[in-house]
Amino acid sequence: MKLTESLFWDTDYRSLDWDRHARFVIERVVMYGTLDDWITIRQYYGADKIRLEMLESAELDPKSLAFLSCIFDTPPEKFKCFTRIRSSRLHWTF
Repeated sequence: MKLTESLFWDTDYRSLDWDRHARFVIERVVMYGTLDDWITIRQYYGADKIRLEMLESAELDPKSLAFLSCIFDTPPEKFKCFTRIRSSRLHWTF
């Protein structure tokens, strides 16, 4: 699989196991990838695998959660990260 290598700035790109590290790879593409990266993972993993992995992800940011919720027609509450986002404390404003 050929993805933007800079997505994996903190790991060795050449040693990634695409199947064993599927959730990590999909998270990075969803949050930081390009449209070409998205198309590549859709072809490699398929929509069902991406949906299942992202439902179990605890690391998605709010924008990525909204995107996946729309793409897969799934309420945000079904995603594991939704609870984590809602329970984190926000900085108070002045």
